Amino acid sequence: MADIPRLRHLKGRDPLGLRRALADRLLPALVGAMALLAALGLAGAQGAGRLAERWQAGASGQLLLQLPSDADAGAIAERLAQLPGTVEAALVPEERLRQLMAPWLGEVPNLPLPRMVAITLRPDADQTSFLEVVQDLPGAQLETQGTAIQQALRLAEVLQALSVAMLAVVGLVGAALVTVATRSGIAARRETILILHELGARDSDIARRFARRLAQLCAMGALGGAVVAVPALWALADQAIPVVLAREATAADLPWGSLLALPLVAAGIGWLTAWITLRVWLRRL
Repeated sequence: MADIPRLRHLKGRDPLGLRRALADRLLPALVGAMALLAALGLAGAQGAGRLAERWQAGASGQLLLQLPSDADAGAIAERLAQLPGTVEAALVPEERLRQLMAPWLGEVPNLPLPRMVAITLRPDADQTSFLEVVQDLPGAQLETQGTAIQQALRLAEVLQALSVAMLAVVGLVGAALVTVATRSGIAARRETILILHELGARDSDIARRFARRLAQLCAMGALGGAVVAVPALWALADQAIPVVLAREATAADLPWGSLLALPLVAAGIGWLTAWITLRVWLRRL
């Protein structure tokens, strides 16, 4: 009898019968589904963050200068290109402007159009001297992409927030599943637990047995969910990245670190939830 309370020394054994009470079927499948959703949420958060960075970096120095139709736009573009901090100042061809205006104005070859200069500045460029030159140009109007970019960045932030909220919900649902499974295991092994408890088995040893079993089941399920998520995420990346980042998708675009971390995080949630649930129940005895 003296060895019964020391459950932690019964290595390789299952004195509580947890392999039967906590079967490796339903819970891993449910955790796998949660892991798949978590992987999609992580990919969404990562994708939104990269998209926001690209928008911000690519448009921070993009300006469009509108000049009167009779202005010497070529000379002005050359002058602006020589200013410190200017990467490029290129005259937008009139044919391109007419193509852009065709959906609204139709084909109007005789319509005079303003001259447009597309300007790219370095992100760290001091725009003071540039703005002074522009202000001295008669009839010049400077347009930035700030408003559109700010709206796009807000959209990316909303997508990131939704992804984080999705991850939080997945974590809470996973913890709830583990709580239900733990209580089911307690109900199935109630008499055994009570006997061991009366014989003096430590609450921490009993809770550790439950927590270890639930952590194993959660890790198994999350690993399966992560494996299923790989082809799903690749299909999404293969369609989205050429549109968003203007290049072909590669294996490096997948969130491998997050996928590898899913089983560990799931095991941690399972272990902690089962530990707390069982300790609370044992304290009521």
